[in-house]
Amino acid sequence: MAIFYRVRSLNYVSKCFSSINALYLQSPIRRFYSEQATSHFESVGFVGLGNMGSRMANNLIKAGYRVAVHDINCNAMKKFSDMGVETKETPLEVAEASDVVITMLPSSSHVYDVYTGPNGLLHGGELRPWLLIDSSTIDPQTSRKLSLAVSNCTLKKKRDYAKKPAMLDAPVSGGVLAAEAGTLTFMVGGSEEAYLAAKSLFLSIGKNTVFCGGPGNGSAAKICNNLAMAISMLVVAVGVVIVIIQFLE
Repeated sequence: MAIFYRVRSLNYVSKCFSSINALYLQSPIRRFYSEQATSHFESVGFVGLGNMGSRMANNLIKAGYRVAVHDINCNAMKKFSDMGVETKETPLEVAEASDVVITMLPSSSHVYDVYTGPNGLLHGGELRPWLLIDSSTIDPQTSRKLSLAVSNCTLKKKRDYAKKPAMLDAPVSGGVLAAEAGTLTFMVGGSEEAYLAAKSLFLSIGKNTVFCGGPGNGSAAKICNNLAMAISMLVVAVGVVIVIIQFLE
């Protein structure tokens, strides 16, 4: 019963956010930004080919994007190489071949290293991709710190729709099965304009998007989502134990 009410509540919140997003889309300025920017997403970089990332990258390929990938796991890289997908030796090489880069990594330290390491996405402070998206489940502080670092970088090539690079924290809900089916829900933090521009990209690998506000808010929403799920599981577990005890008595 607890799980039922949680799911119903999340669906209600999602509908509310959808209504708000519809109002955003009525703005001609934001609509112009979105339509212009999404036409420059042909080349997508993906870093992190684990259980979730490999399936998300596969769905990008199926959607028709030109994808370049990187992972420290050579076997994961080989699977994509055998499919004819371009593989890169470092995150920096992925960035240099992409208009947008998505990362899906195990922890905050991994994300921080991929962004700021010696061969990281931000190496040199001058970026080709105008948008960086992190879908990892990490702490909001790291997301905000990286968002600030990205905003302090410059673009190698100025665009009419983007004067400087932007970052979105966009963790997902749904697990491996949803990643496989392309039905993930993205909880997104960052600027509204970047979110609207990236929405079509999210919907090529997911089913729902919820804009949560400024940098780090997507990561915060994901932590709250995990907490609600843990509480629901605990309530169900306690209920099962009570039933078993009553039965044994």
